[in-house]
Amino acid sequence: MRIQTIATAAAALCLAAGLAWAAPPDMPKPGPEVQKLGYFDGHWTGESEMKPGPFGPGGKMTSSDHCAWFHGGFQMVCTGEGKGPMGEFHSVGVLGYNTEEKHYVYFGYDSTGVMSTAHGKVDGKTWVWNGQDKMGGKLIHSRYTITELSPTSYSFKWETSEDGKSWATLAEGKSTKR
Repeated sequence: MRIQTIATAAAALCLAAGLAWAAPPDMPKPGPEVQKLGYFDGHWTGESEMKPGPFGPGGKMTSSDHCAWFHGGFQMVCTGEGKGPMGEFHSVGVLGYNTEEKHYVYFGYDSTGVMSTAHGKVDGKTWVWNGQDKMGGKLIHSRYTITELSPTSYSFKWETSEDGKSWATLAEGKSTKR
């Protein structure tokens, strides 16, 4: 009788442990840092002035971007099109937050052949994205600063540097949510 009681208790413990292991974990939920990316959700139109530099001649640039949450709500995917001094262009970008590194991440490419990555920080209403990419075998530093002006508009400034210390403005402009 005692062996049967011990066997029954052991079986019950094994079953309980198995059920605990078999229970699927809760799906992760986006944290507050990720939710800040929601500012960019929507349709945006932009106008900027491109300065002459490594990305072509200067002149007026217009853009239309659509940003939306990717499945799960952890990344914002943005597709865009526009027209500038070198003609029409199209782009795709992904914004996310790296919880291990404690910074925002951008991955993007466009129809001019540019592929870039950047790490970002936000301080109040100012987002600063820093990247390093090669052009013609030379390392180029980039800094893209976004300042939220209202829930439906922001200004931006794109700068580049060869040494990461002295910066030249490549473009400045404003985007408005439709």
